[in-house]
Amino acid sequence: MYSPIPVLNDLKDLYDSTSDFLAGGFELYGYDNKNCFPGEMTDPGFLTRLIPIAQANGTGSTYAIWRSSDEPDLTKLPVVIFGDEGGEYVIARDFRDFLRLLGYDVEITVDHESAYYFRDEDYEHSGSHELFIEWLRERGLEPAEDPDAVIAAAQEIHGERFRAWITPFYEKVGWA
Repeated sequence: MYSPIPVLNDLKDLYDSTSDFLAGGFELYGYDNKNCFPGEMTDPGFLTRLIPIAQANGTGSTYAIWRSSDEPDLTKLPVVIFGDEGGEYVIARDFRDFLRLLGYDVEITVDHESAYYFRDEDYEHSGSHELFIEWLRERGLEPAEDPDAVIAAAQEIHGERFRAWITPFYEKVGWA
């Protein structure tokens, strides 16, 4: 078993069944592989509350589930992004919203001021995009039409609490 999250196991099966990208920049990690975080971030309080799940873009940003509570159903917890050059944000209220963001099929851009998805008019979808969209629809989901709205909703609910939670860890290593 890849993970304790059934829908993530299903996603892993789909991911493994194709040699093309399901979504722009999306590459699954080994479940809960903490090696994606910078070496300075070793505090157990930090590491135990984050479950890295995937690379988010071609430059090494990371998607992770944030254990914002002791909710046993990990799909009900928010998903966050850690930018490879800095910046960290709550991008999805839960795993369903995260899957919808992936359905938009473009790499996320993350910096110190924002996290966003941008796709221009002549963007060519990933090779397995249609397969992924079919997979989403089998689960009653549609791709996000407005990924900024999904991120804004997640930030409104969880953003301040995430910032308050992460800041002491960053201060401890001199990043704040």
